[in-house]
Amino acid sequence: MAPAPHGGMVGGSAGHLSRAEIDDNFADIKPMLDKKRAIVDSARCFFCHDAPCVEACPTGIDIPNFIRMISTGNTKGAAEKILAENIFGGMCARVCPTEILCERSCVRNTSEDKPVDIGALQRYAVDQLIEAGHQPFTRAESSGKKIAVVGGGPAGMSCAHRLAVLGHAVTVYEARPHLGGLNEYGIAAYKTVDNFAQREIDFILSVGGIAVKAGQRLGKDVQLADLARDYDAVFLGIGLGGVNALDLAGEGELKGVLDAVGYIAELRQAKDKAVLPVGRKVVVIGGGNTAIDIAIQTKKLGAEDVTIAYRRGAENMSATGHEQEFAQVSGVKIKHWVKPVKLVGSNGAIAGIELEYTRMNNGKLEGTGETFTIECDQLFKAIGQTLTPPSGLNTAKGKIVVDQDFKTSMPKVWAGGDCVASGTDLTVQSVQDGKLAAHAIDRALRRNGHG
Repeated sequence: MAPAPHGGMVGGSAGHLSRAEIDDNFADIKPMLDKKRAIVDSARCFFCHDAPCVEACPTGIDIPNFIRMISTGNTKGAAEKILAENIFGGMCARVCPTEILCERSCVRNTSEDKPVDIGALQRYAVDQLIEAGHQPFTRAESSGKKIAVVGGGPAGMSCAHRLAVLGHAVTVYEARPHLGGLNEYGIAAYKTVDNFAQREIDFILSVGGIAVKAGQRLGKDVQLADLARDYDAVFLGIGLGGVNALDLAGEGELKGVLDAVGYIAELRQAKDKAVLPVGRKVVVIGGGNTAIDIAIQTKKLGAEDVTIAYRRGAENMSATGHEQEFAQVSGVKIKHWVKPVKLVGSNGAIAGIELEYTRMNNGKLEGTGETFTIECDQLFKAIGQTLTPPSGLNTAKGKIVVDQDFKTSMPKVWAGGDCVASGTDLTVQSVQDGKLAAHAIDRALRRNGHG
């Protein structure tokens, strides 16, 4: 039998679950609203003037206006209102942490009531427009300018789309076979079913004016200096390509010690999830959305025991309380105030992990000296990603430095998304970065003829 991917178990899911059970587990966790439910929930909106939900939305969608349109049956108009500000309105409706953004700010969000289901209403409108094949955008007259966009994720494609609408010719350079970035490779499969990520990309490209060159990795297949020379402007939406290490002995040698980001990408691309290697006892190190996603997905693949180990308390996890609760409801255990100190191997494979209890002491995290071991046959690292920036760019704290217009230190080069420190590392923030950068590039090109 061929070796398992990423050095994991051999023999697929080891027969934990049948294909039918796995398919059922990965069904849409929150299917689209039907018309009756959409009308009922949209009617709950107070259509506030100076609505706090709009202020909480990183892309500034006019939420009361689009919800009012849904309540009057104008679903197409609602979708157009959403997409004018957020071209990834469909995916953001699925993955955006609305519970800490727009819905938390909803005036109905009180102890006696619940917020309007803004995310579900957004999906209701956008999905119907994309399914109908309607293209609401018209490109402006050609500017004669050409822009290179490096990275086909939310930031890059948001920038590319807005630049194309503004009349510029755009070429997107993407390292992987498919566009979409984390939407295609990094989001949990149960959050985006039926190949929606690629259908949304197809919708974005249908505006025209965007050429795609896949399999082109920056620094290997294409050089930043060459792009800056050959194009009128360059936008970098390269995300965070590196993965942090545990720095423990055996990390690179023991089978079953895996990178969560890589596994999720493989899961998303798998035509048959039943052949993926999954342990019976799984441990995940980390406290963010990736840790939650890999933990839940291994449980859905048939792992019998899944534990997330995080070095601080629940309130310190970057995963939202909603995501943490969903993990626990899904059968995942979360152990707080513990850190990994030793990998336990057996016959060249992971057999357990030794953890040390932690505590805060004068504002600093420290180990208590008390340890314990959890048995596992699969261990996932989900402790954050890192940037390997192109040479010639100023960086700070692991991010590319940009000004208020997303301009980098290199002439003619802008950047946005997770590779810059513009806000939270959320899909919706990356979309906003790309949109704002596109307008900044447009202003620069029309004003000066160059960046």
